Amino acid sequence: MNLFADTRAAVIDCLDQMVSENTLPEGLSFASVTVEPPRDAAHGDMATNAAMVLAKPAKMNPRMIAEALAEKLLAHPHIAVADVAGPGFLNMRLVPEIWHGVIKAVLGDSNFGRSSLGQGQKMMVEYVSANPTGPLHVGHTRGAVFGDALARLLDYAGYDVTKEYYINDGGAQVDVLARSVYLRYLEAHGQEVAFPDGTYPGDYLKPVGEALKAKVGDAFIDKGEQFWLEEVREFATEAMMDLIREDLAQLGVVMDNFFSEKSLYGTGLIEKAIGELDEKGLIYRGTLEPPKGKVPEDWEPREQTLFKSTAHGDDVDRPVQKSDGSWTYFAPDIAYHYDKVQRGFDQLIDVFGADHGGYVKRMKAAVSALSDSKVPLDIKLTQLVKLYKNGEPFKMSKRAGTFVTLRDVVDQVGPNVTRFHMLTRKNDAPLDFDFDKVLEQSKDNPVFYVNYAYARVNSAVSKASEFADVADTTLVGVDLSGLTHDAEMTVIKKLAEWPRLVEIAAKGHEPHRIAFYLYDLASDFHALYHQGNADEALRFVQEGDSDTTQAKIALIRAVAIVILHGLGILGVTPAEEMR
Repeated sequence: MNLFADTRAAVIDCLDQMVSENTLPEGLSFASVTVEPPRDAAHGDMATNAAMVLAKPAKMNPRMIAEALAEKLLAHPHIAVADVAGPGFLNMRLVPEIWHGVIKAVLGDSNFGRSSLGQGQKMMVEYVSANPTGPLHVGHTRGAVFGDALARLLDYAGYDVTKEYYINDGGAQVDVLARSVYLRYLEAHGQEVAFPDGTYPGDYLKPVGEALKAKVGDAFIDKGEQFWLEEVREFATEAMMDLIREDLAQLGVVMDNFFSEKSLYGTGLIEKAIGELDEKGLIYRGTLEPPKGKVPEDWEPREQTLFKSTAHGDDVDRPVQKSDGSWTYFAPDIAYHYDKVQRGFDQLIDVFGADHGGYVKRMKAAVSALSDSKVPLDIKLTQLVKLYKNGEPFKMSKRAGTFVTLRDVVDQVGPNVTRFHMLTRKNDAPLDFDFDKVLEQSKDNPVFYVNYAYARVNSAVSKASEFADVADTTLVGVDLSGLTHDAEMTVIKKLAEWPRLVEIAAKGHEPHRIAFYLYDLASDFHALYHQGNADEALRFVQEGDSDTTQAKIALIRAVAIVILHGLGILGVTPAEEMR
């Protein structure tokens, strides 16, 4: 049940009638016609822009269209009022029984809010994809939460979602990791070591060095890199990926696939992808202009193999092969996305850190070229997280050496608080994470406020169960006609927005909208609860009146169910009770 979609369908049906009756000209597109909550709730339950968007193509006065449409809508059994306002806005009020039907739909349909929007399209969401050189830090945490919530949201909206982690194990940073582990290996053998600049000095590599010692003994002592680098690199990478998988598990993130960058080299995949672009006439030999701004002293023009990315919306063409014949860092990324396209995904989403902003256009250009513009790529950037504790910036992790880890955060506040709070801002907005405030029990803390609403419902249901049947299967059939107070109707109308909100969030790839909605729903619920302190008729449990109690419990059980669905999308387990 989606009241907004149903009402829009009624509006479109009326417009079709107006066309058949020659009130409107033929050939009009109704694609831009919307039905949504009015900006001011006093104006009605729903509003449509139909007259305003059709006036110009129909060459008619918008108010005339609105008045004719209002007359048609009033014949619909669900529409109680259809008022024309201003130049042609149309506000509607629905009959009360329709709103009460929302509660029954929530209680009786376990899929309430789920959407067929995606129609089973194959969607790839790639996220985290951190270099396998250490534990995940707080920046990765935000990307992991955002990507995972987005994947859950898209699944809820009817897409066939695959979650993937791209292991950056093909670059020089993995050699640095291997050398750092080798130093810990020497340390495990009792040697004094010093970490040169550019290596990884964190304590997290100590157990890896010990494990390497246990595996190879002293076989690598006093040996040159040519004897141990490749084996230690593979050993260290796998150890770091085990650590990363454990970090993600702490946050409740489980990937469907892990794709190795190294698997692209020596297998012909990079050559195949670049060859595909070459066949399309998009690869050529050329010399790039010097970089904008201050030109580096060592810059000199070099002929390189270039991808004509400007043909697909990029600002400049991009090198894929250096003058010495080696691949640029962009080439394997092209090959990886070529592989995604070849796997048959209908849409691709990449979740990157804010420092990858300059990478967006070139990657979109590559996917556009490789898929003949048939596979859209959306790249979401997650902005920085600033950590505070006791009003001061949170200090770095001793274990990591240089940064605050995901585990530092989860150990402080738990995975549920971490996940919810990471979604209280849009992904491209900076986020402050104050360890004290996210645990605060107040309205200003959305994590607590939503959980408190869920726990309050459970408490009321438990109390009502002492004298009334409050099973959902019973509540779905009770008489709800007594739920007429403005505060009760406000809650019901917010529940009715859930299916629409899910589709809006899924279309925009914006899981933060789910967190915002849950906070608003909790606020409306708490407002109703507090009004019960002054007006006994609004209390959820009416002693000695099982019928009225059942109706009120039906309403708040619907609130709890929608909260449960929303928290499920965010990957948060609700608190059954608050202590």
